[in-house]
Amino acid sequence: MTTQMIIRLDDELKEKVNKLAKAEGKNASIVVRELLEGYVKDRDISAYIDDLWRRAGGRLKAKGVNPEDIARAIREARAKK
Repeated sequence: MTTQMIIRLDDELKEKVNKLAKAEGKNASIVVRELLEGYVKDRDISAYIDDLWRRAGGRLKAKGVNPEDIARAIREARAKK
């Protein structure tokens, strides 16, 4: 589901955005949506952390490490404290 967002632009910027969007075969709404998606992606730390865990998990799995191995390593590290 999509929803509307109202933003205020000066006339010159609006014209430039419309002109550039049209040159790319898009409309201003698509351009603004793409820009906002990029903005959120660049600043969304939870997505970065999720990706980091996914990559780390994939590497561990590829090396044959399982959840029991990780639990054991945690217990051993805590016992050394």
